Amino acid sequence: MHLILASQSPRRRQLLSDLGLPLSFVDITTDETIDEATPIHLMAETIARRKASAYDSTLLDTDQTLITADTIVVSDNQKMGKPHDRDEALMMLRHLSGKSHTVYTGVCLKQHDRTTSFTEATQVHFRRLDDKEIAYYIDHYAPYDKAGAYGIQEWIGMIGIERIDGDYYNVMGLPLCHLYKVLKEWGAPIE
Repeated sequence: MHLILASQSPRRRQLLSDLGLPLSFVDITTDETIDEATPIHLMAETIARRKASAYDSTLLDTDQTLITADTIVVSDNQKMGKPHDRDEALMMLRHLSGKSHTVYTGVCLKQHDRTTSFTEATQVHFRRLDDKEIAYYIDHYAPYDKAGAYGIQEWIGMIGIERIDGDYYNVMGLPLCHLYKVLKEWGAPIE
């Protein structure tokens, strides 16, 4: 099985590479605005399916599997994407400080004759962070390419996350356990 990951995320690229299956990368540009009537827990999956539909090359046989994904952070029923600037990152991290939130990653897998998708949810519990810690993280790690303005694998995750309930890799942007189960069902070899 040859996987084609349609993502610019260096974290997703590394995570999928670590599965050890043949892999290539493509970029897909698509509209990521979402109808606010879409249930919040399905927004990421809806965008992942839209990305898969936007793939303009032909998947020739079952040896090729396109994978697309999208991740959102939800706190107090408020969706958080990637911050546009330092002020927005500060606002997001202050909002998440001392609270629990949910990370949803939607994943879509597509072959020439079939498509499936799923959503993985992980609960993340932050301790109370002070402004100095938040500013340090933003200034030293530049979290502008991360939903919710943080990376669990970075400094702020090490000092600020008290616990998670669910898939750690989901918080990084790709729920590997669930994804691997689907790939195995679709015939991915275990080497």
